[in-house]
Amino acid sequence: MRLLVVESPGKIKKIRSLLGGDWDVKASVGHVRDLPKKALGVDYESGKVKVQYQNSKDKSRAISDIKRAATHADEIFLAMDPDREGEAIAFHVGMILGKDAWPKIRRISFNQIT
Repeated sequence: MRLLVVESPGKIKKIRSLLGGDWDVKASVGHVRDLPKKALGVDYESGKVKVQYQNSKDKSRAISDIKRAATHADEIFLAMDPDREGEAIAFHVGMILGKDAWPKIRRISFNQIT
């Protein structure tokens, strides 16, 4: 099975109809991680910058759906929008899935579905 992760849940139905049964399509519903709300979230230690991201509580369902689907996927395609925000979302989804999933992850983009 292949997994395609997009930003918008409104795209899922159309994409599924185009890809067929060997694909699962999930949505991140936008950003899944952010800096902490009550702390700076950035440390500067020994000349290195360390950023502390937290999973967004309101995206816990989307995160668990993506992680669950990723465990069954042979390939994972991150198809977020082709802008800085989309790149950040794809990066964070990849970080949430963890190093074991990285060999299966591919970053793709598309501009429109008609």
